[in-house]
Amino acid sequence: MATTKEIKRRIRGINSTRQITKAMELVSTAKLRKARQKLESSRPYYTTVVESIQNVLEYVNLNHPFLLRREVKKTLLVVITSDRGLAGGYNNNITDMASDLIAEDPSAYELVVIGDKARDRLENSGAELIKSYRGFPEVIDFQHAQRVGKVVMERYASKAVDRVLLLFTRFDTTLQYTPMSLEVLPFSAPKADEKAEKKARTLVTFEPNPDEVLDNLIPLYVVITVFGALIEASASEQASRRTAMEAATENADEMIEDLSVSYNRARQAAITNEITEIVSGANALQ
Repeated sequence: MATTKEIKRRIRGINSTRQITKAMELVSTAKLRKARQKLESSRPYYTTVVESIQNVLEYVNLNHPFLLRREVKKTLLVVITSDRGLAGGYNNNITDMASDLIAEDPSAYELVVIGDKARDRLENSGAELIKSYRGFPEVIDFQHAQRVGKVVMERYASKAVDRVLLLFTRFDTTLQYTPMSLEVLPFSAPKADEKAEKKARTLVTFEPNPDEVLDNLIPLYVVITVFGALIEASASEQASRRTAMEAATENADEMIEDLSVSYNRARQAAITNEITEIVSGANALQ
């Protein structure tokens, strides 16, 4: 049985760890609140851009380079994780999804990774690493999405890749966040609804022409999609870290409680032994 001194040392060590996990939980809670505010304010922009593209597609020829589907020989994976761990399964869920895709045929994939965890896990996966980003702040700026979107558009426009998949974690609720894969390019036009086909179509004129409108609109769509994914991922990361740190703090409380019971038992046993020795010594002197 451990001595009281050893148990007290373990209690102090666990209590120190508990203070750290509790502090991280509080910090993640504050960051999550800001990330959710950013997420709620950005979603309408993404929706508006997508609706605008869909409206344009009703009036243009679908032979635009960003809309045509070609044989998929190479796919670009844009993988979003965090720079730091201690966030439960947040990073592993995304990197596992990417690893499963790459494992089928590493030569058929290129990588753009955001976050040290994705780079560390996937840089030796066999797929070519085109670009790696790190150090994005907790509050995502639109310029970060522009940097990533520029690389994506260059690779697709040059036909170096035939498809672009965005792997990120969608924020649903504080306790639920879903790893998902989103095909960014080629852009998928919505299927025409029968009722929509029967509606009278409004006469629309594009200046200078529909193709040039799409040349500007689709890159904007790509950037905003990446921007939205970064914000979704940021909120999911903070929620996952808060949950993980909350669970760690609760585990520390349970361990301290169990050790306190063990400490009291050991202390009582030591006192009992001392009393027994005193009584035995007194009896020996009689």
